[in-house]
Amino acid sequence: MLKRLSKAIKNLGNKKRTTIKDIANVLDISPAAVSKALHGDSRISAKTIEAVKEVAKKLNYQPNHLASALRKGKSNLVGVIVPKTNSNFFSSVIQNIEEILNKEGYNIIITQSNESFKKECNNIDALLFTQVDGIIASMANETIDLDYYEKIKSYGIPLILFDRGENNLNVDYIGIDDYQSSHLIIEHLVGQGCKRIAHIGGFKHTRIYNNRIRGYVDAIKKHNLPLDDELLFESSLTIEDGREKMNQLLALKNRPDAVYVAGDYAALGALQVLKENRINIPKDIALVGFGNEPFTSMVSPTISSINQHSGEIGRQAALTFLERVKMTPVKQTLNKIILNAELIVRDSSNINWNL
Repeated sequence: MLKRLSKAIKNLGNKKRTTIKDIANVLDISPAAVSKALHGDSRISAKTIEAVKEVAKKLNYQPNHLASALRKGKSNLVGVIVPKTNSNFFSSVIQNIEEILNKEGYNIIITQSNESFKKECNNIDALLFTQVDGIIASMANETIDLDYYEKIKSYGIPLILFDRGENNLNVDYIGIDDYQSSHLIIEHLVGQGCKRIAHIGGFKHTRIYNNRIRGYVDAIKKHNLPLDDELLFESSLTIEDGREKMNQLLALKNRPDAVYVAGDYAALGALQVLKENRINIPKDIALVGFGNEPFTSMVSPTISSINQHSGEIGRQAALTFLERVKMTPVKQTLNKIILNAELIVRDSSNINWNL
């Protein structure tokens, strides 16, 4: 056996990985016997099991989990797709998904689209190839075509959407009431005495940003405030977008006295421009963001923002997956879990406090 083991180790220099067949050749037994021994089958003697494990260790054998998943029809892996991982919102969602699923014996595979539709499609293909038991996702800004998400459903595995999703897919969705969030913000700003409120929003084709825009428009109309095209922008909500749109607002003859930004990073960019132009915040222009990123309570002035309850969204997404995966076959319908948003009022919009 030692000669066969030595030869096997030498031959492995030209191979990418050790197989069950390599172990079988060393011990002069069948690959089936090796497989059973590795799984502790009671029909295999303790001596053979010990020998198999010893050779497997010396040959640095690693089980092929993908092949195992194909045989069992279950991988205990769940794919998670997010637009970006450097956001506190998405990292908090991921942390809470993982915490719940790990307790139930699942591991997660995290992918990010970087707001790219093409990369999102590649991520979906990779996760499906890996035989994940389900996918929990938040869509990229660029995503309009839903064919790849329909592809996930065609595989018969649960698809859970959070934050960004589309009703037409008829799957589970977890998020906050984006329409009502805009009303909360406008009510707050009107209560502070603001009369000309601008909105730096996301792209209308993304449902959550469309709802935030609709909420803004309806709340403005409700209070009989001016609804000018020059006060409403669509963007990717990056820091650069916030800077660019705020510069455009400052260039207007009739500047706004408040700006509601649909994302905290863009709100940070807007804040930078206001400070660079020595605009008094919030007395001259009040500012409200969205997402309650940690930096909103650290910058000066601190930024008012909507708390999206990211931890609870992650927990609900994981629990919803666990319920769906029990079904045989998996049956999915449009099922929404909508959490109430919370406005955290800070210095950037607390005008009355600063008087």
